[in-house]
Amino acid sequence: MTPLAPRLLEAARARGATIATAESCTGGMVAAAITDVAGSSDVFDRGFVTYSNAAKRAMLGVRAETLDAHGAVSEPVAREMAEGALARSDAALAVSTTGIAGPGGSAHKPEGRVCFALARRDGPTATETVEFGALGRDAVRRASVDHALRLLIGALQPPA
Repeated sequence: MTPLAPRLLEAARARGATIATAESCTGGMVAAAITDVAGSSDVFDRGFVTYSNAAKRAMLGVRAETLDAHGAVSEPVAREMAEGALARSDAALAVSTTGIAGPGGSAHKPEGRVCFALARRDGPTATETVEFGALGRDAVRRASVDHALRLLIGALQPPA
């Protein structure tokens, strides 16, 4: 179990926030990390595993035009995934992951590139791309889970 998950649940409880996930390259691992912690049901609303483009469109409302223009591994798709999860849940926050865990990739979209988005009901959606490098499939996925959990924790911190 990642030590970040209990911290996330504590922060979510303190803010009275609920969470949803929209995952592609992590295949449900972010949701699993959260729900590995006893008592997570009071803050975790639901998770969407949308590995295929068809699933992204059907379950999250990702537009075919966005997929065609940018590809599945892109910040615009990550944005629509997170916003789709938020719209289709009762959560206050939604995080998304889409990337190339490996093996493989290309010069344009290398192994280890993962795009994230964090959507919130009370603010703008943030996106970012992280280049984890060719660490191997398992390591990229684990690093992506930790990064997604950190994004959620950061969103739950009180304003400075």
